[in-house]
Amino acid sequence: MTSRCAWCGTDPLYVAYHDTEWGVPEYDGRALWEKLVLDGFQAGLSWITILRKRDAFRAEFEDFDPGRVACWDDARIDRALQNPGIIRHRGKIESAVRGAQRFLEIEAQEGFASFLWSFVGGQPIQNNFASGAQVPAATPESTAMSKALKKRGFNFCGPVITYAFMQATGMVNDHVTTCHRHAQLTPPQAGG
Repeated sequence: MTSRCAWCGTDPLYVAYHDTEWGVPEYDGRALWEKLVLDGFQAGLSWITILRKRDAFRAEFEDFDPGRVACWDDARIDRALQNPGIIRHRGKIESAVRGAQRFLEIEAQEGFASFLWSFVGGQPIQNNFASGAQVPAATPESTAMSKALKKRGFNFCGPVITYAFMQATGMVNDHVTTCHRHAQLTPPQAGG
């Protein structure tokens, strides 16, 4: 039997996400922005709720094309609010539009991926937690990322959200040491 992090339970969608996506280093700026937006929509909800709605989010948000979402006006936001397939929260939708605009600015200045990865020195932090109880909810790195994002005009990106984002995008390896993915995502030089 394959050993996994306990948080993914047995739901096939959650297990597949755990086994193929969570903790895999992501360096594509657009994909990072999509994940940051989805983590913002998760605020107050469970991640499985977002996973179950992810396809609807991708369709509504034009495959998370920041150039297109940045141009949304009030009418387009109102249209999104009518979609029962997504989380219909005006503040979160408006935050995604502002985030798309900020993404374009950061992408042009320094690269969105470079900006985000700078908070972990450009490479994943390798943690070696034996149990989920040892995994922090936030870290100095996620707090710094949160402050920098807010300073640039992002919302729904507090330190807990940014830490979940960092875990999901492989900026930190928080698979517990007994999970089969921990070793797979640990570079040989990082030890285990």
